[in-house]
Amino acid sequence: MSESGGKSSTGLQPNIAGFLCYLGWWITGIIFLIIEKENQVVRFHAMQSILVFVALWILGILFSVILSFIPVVGWLIGTLIWILTLILWILLMYKAYRGEMYKVPVVGNIAENLVKPK
Repeated sequence: MSESGGKSSTGLQPNIAGFLCYLGWWITGIIFLIIEKENQVVRFHAMQSILVFVALWILGILFSVILSFIPVVGWLIGTLIWILTLILWILLMYKAYRGEMYKVPVVGNIAENLVKPK
């Protein structure tokens, strides 16, 4: 997917819109996917945000239920998962702000294919 110069249809620069796609996890991803009609870079970031953070949200709920039955180890694993999620969240916002099309492995290609113009 090529980088799109100029503003998005939201009136924001693509790097700012991409950053905002990740800021509110999947919620802002959905908002930008709905309101952005033209800029494929912003649509990519919005879709990737939705796919990554919905998956992590569901996994977080499942792990918290499963791991809650394992004293100490469950808490440690849950904390590690939360820290890794936080690092990924910051990385995605940083890369989008820098104007980079960083693709999360597997999910990035799916997101790109879903927003590709038909």
